Amino acid sequence: MVKKKVNRRGFLKTSAMAAGVLACPGFLRAQGAVNKLNIAIVGAGGRGAGNMSGVSSENIVAICDVNSQAVERAGANHPKAKKFTDFRKMFDHANDFDAVVVSTCEHTHAFATLPALKLNKHVYCEKPLTYNIWEARVIREAAGKTRVATQMGTQIHAGDNYRRVVELIQTNAIGPVHEAHVWVGRAWGLQSEEEAKKHRDIVYVTERPKETVPVPKELDWDLWIGPAPLRPFHTVYYPGPKWYRWWDFGNGTMSDLGSHWNDLPFWALNLKYPLTVEGKGPAPHGEIAPASMEAVYEYPARGAMPPVRLTWYQGTHRPPQLIQGKIPNWNSGVLFVGSKGMLLADYGKHLLLPEEQFKDFKKPEAFIPKSLGHYQEWIHACKTGAPTTCNFEYAGWLTEANHLGNVAFRVGKKLDWDPIAMKARNCPEADPFIRREYRKGWVLA
Repeated sequence: MVKKKVNRRGFLKTSAMAAGVLACPGFLRAQGAVNKLNIAIVGAGGRGAGNMSGVSSENIVAICDVNSQAVERAGANHPKAKKFTDFRKMFDHANDFDAVVVSTCEHTHAFATLPALKLNKHVYCEKPLTYNIWEARVIREAAGKTRVATQMGTQIHAGDNYRRVVELIQTNAIGPVHEAHVWVGRAWGLQSEEEAKKHRDIVYVTERPKETVPVPKELDWDLWIGPAPLRPFHTVYYPGPKWYRWWDFGNGTMSDLGSHWNDLPFWALNLKYPLTVEGKGPAPHGEIAPASMEAVYEYPARGAMPPVRLTWYQGTHRPPQLIQGKIPNWNSGVLFVGSKGMLLADYGKHLLLPEEQFKDFKKPEAFIPKSLGHYQEWIHACKTGAPTTCNFEYAGWLTEANHLGNVAFRVGKKLDWDPIAMKARNCPEADPFIRREYRKGWVLA
């Protein structure tokens, strides 16, 4: 029989406590739980359009995007919404809205999120939460000083499959987990032209373009660059998701897909910060994130859970169990290795391995409640103070860990990590990748 370490009563008790923390009296005092939120949209094209659709049950009262065409398209469906190009000016009208949805590019997430938090607005921010480790810490701590509802855009977290996997791991279905592997098949980034074609890369590029390209008339390129170092416009950066392979604007596959795939072991294993992180792969490029690499994290014991090694693989890198044919050859997945077996999962399914060993296994009673839906969960939290499962406290630590993998890769050293000081004790050259200088006129404060 499997012994539960977390039961439904304990989970609901924790949820109730979290609800008290997240409740927003300023909103509840007058509007109640049944009225619609007034929401401001920052980033209305691409992923932003999807997020706006996800919250369209509410009142969209402000739309902001550096691309005027994106604003006009969004405005056609929300004709009463005020229109902006610069989100800093949008916040001058903060009395118009209760909540903000941030879907800008990665390098400006924190700059749109922090002022919303300081104005006590509920915030939904697309993943990854921030551009670097220091920004993640700033946002997490700022959110902790408020009583608003926050959520990062990790949509898969709301699915039933992840919940069932977490329950299996936390009730010791495969015994204590001492090893976990996460791999993704996407290989966007620095690679050969042949590899780019094989992996259906959206753009093949190995260096910063030297030629100039006219800026589209609908785009405010200076605002798009924001706090990043200024460079001439080129179509290898814009429109998205081309930008995220460039270190100045994003962090490649790790920060993008890591938000989804590392989420599962982070949740199931109660992870927060690692002791050490080591990056492996090709020599790092100064401009472009890698298509293929791996990062090895060593986490300490957490309560009754033993120390665990978590390895991330992307592109051509794969875990040894897959290479050796010990598990099904899934293109992307998460593998937990316990003392009594293994658990293999992806977004929508999971297996206990070896299957013969678990053929008569009785799964534990579900104790993690079904989500209302990724967007509805956040909207409900805004109105009632109920908890969200991807709030900025959780998402902040996850984002820091993902960024750490890239930092270790870029410096080529195994980092001895000090989570309090946000420093690699043995590697001062990592400092610029942990926190960067911003372009003149941009301050995160």
